[in-house]
Order: sequence, then structure tokens, then C-alpha cells
Amino acid sequence: MVPDNTNATPAIEVLSAEKTYPNGTVALQPVDLTIQEGEFVTLLGPSGCGKSTLLKMIAGLLEPTDGRLLLWRKPVEQLQTAGSGKKMAFVFQAPTLMPWASVQTNVRLPLDLAGVPRAEADARVADALALVGLSKFAKALPRALSGGMQMRVSIARGLVVEPTLLLMDEPFGALDEITRHKLDADLLELWRKKNLTVVFVTHSIHEAVFLSTRVVMMAARPGRIVEEFHIDEPYPRRPEFMVTPEFARHARALQDSLHRASQHTDEETEA
Repeated sequence: MVPDNTNATPAIEVLSAEKTYPNGTVALQPVDLTIQEGEFVTLLGPSGCGKSTLLKMIAGLLEPTDGRLLLWRKPVEQLQTAGSGKKMAFVFQAPTLMPWASVQTNVRLPLDLAGVPRAEADARVADALALVGLSKFAKALPRALSGGMQMRVSIARGLVVEPTLLLMDEPFGALDEITRHKLDADLLELWRKKNLTVVFVTHSIHEAVFLSTRVVMMAARPGRIVEEFHIDEPYPRRPEFMVTPEFARHARALQDSLHRASQHTDEETEA
């Protein structure tokens, strides 16, 4: 279970943040969302509901049209100022690896860009690869790796900066079910071991139930939060959790909510 941090400084505050694109498309209505340190929050909803838009706004990759986004009560761009002790990493849908470079070089990229001395950088790369189980593949090229292994490299590249906050945009969506379940379990272990705050985007109800302390349901056109669900089940969560009555109850509640969210979208499309 996640500790009660209600009196602590929130990790993320989304304060009436909205996004309208230059062509007039309203991607997000004003969104208010608070995420406490140590939570594993999943954004779930039909396609086009603004999950990835919201995640990229939290990361500072997209500017809100209005409203504010704060990380530990500071604007996003101030998060990694000297002495803050807070860092953020973003894992995209695709591994986005440099095909000509070794696994080690791919993982070291953020440290090279930050000017970290090579000896320190290589030590941190070794630690990150050990965390994702790829120590033996440091010298391999991405083409020699399976899709799941490439995704592990991408996660290691995020972990190498020693983040406090990990943002993940459907990282396992293109993988087969067996690989996906294994990486979900590995991700939970990393979350617990490294005391991370995680915001995770997925289309999978089962993945959301298995991973999350809380699930935020979104509806589209325009994107907005419509419901929230606390997955109040103990960790560690083993694969057998997925065949329990408790898991089925949470999954049914999310399925019903997703159906309602999709109806909102369909009705507004027809209108």
C-alpha cells in the first residue's frame, strides 16, 4: 500500500490546465488533478481523450493553453534546478533507440547530454541495466534485441537519470501479452524499490488494475476527467492477483466506467 502522504507536498498538481490547438481543437477541458508522492496513477480512457496530451503537459513537453502544472509546488521548468533533489524521466510509446549505437550508449545518452563524466556515467548505466535485467547486453545493438528487451533499454535510459517521477506513455502497448505481463511486474518492482511516483498511460483495463494505486478515467471531445478509482489492494501484486474476485470487481468497475466515457464521446460526435 502507498503511505498516507495527504499532508505532504503533492508530487503533481494540475490546476485548471487546458489545451486548445491552433486549429481550434479542444484537446483538454480544464483539468484538476493532484498526485501524491509515491502513487502509481494510471490514465485510462477511449482514444482521443487526451491521456497523452495531459502526460506531455505534466512533462513540460506541451504548454497548456490556460491553467498551471506544478511538480512539488514548482513550475515544471524549475523541477531540476540545482538542489531541488527531484528529477523526471519520460518513457515514450516506442523505444526510440539509436540503431547504430550499443545498448550502453543508448542508455548513457541523457548523461552525455548533461555532461556527466564518463566514469560516473558508465557506472550509472551499469546500475540501470542491472535493474532491468540487461547487464549482459550492454554491447549489443538494438536490432539484436526483442521488442520487450528494447523497451527495457528505454526504461533503463529513463532510470539512469535517477528520477523521482517517471512518466510512461503506453510503453508496453505494442508487445505481446506474455512480455507485457512480465514488464508490468518488473515495473511494479522498480516502483517499489526506487520509491518512484509513476503516471502511466494505457488502453488496457487489466494493466490499469494490476499496476495502479489509482485510475483516472477520461472521456473525449473534449478531453476531461470523468471518474477516479482507488485500487485498494496490497502490494506486491503477483500474477495470481489477476484471477481473484477482487481483481474482477475492479476490472468490471473500470469496464463500466470506460463504457460510460465512450458513450459521452459517441454522443458528442453525433451531436
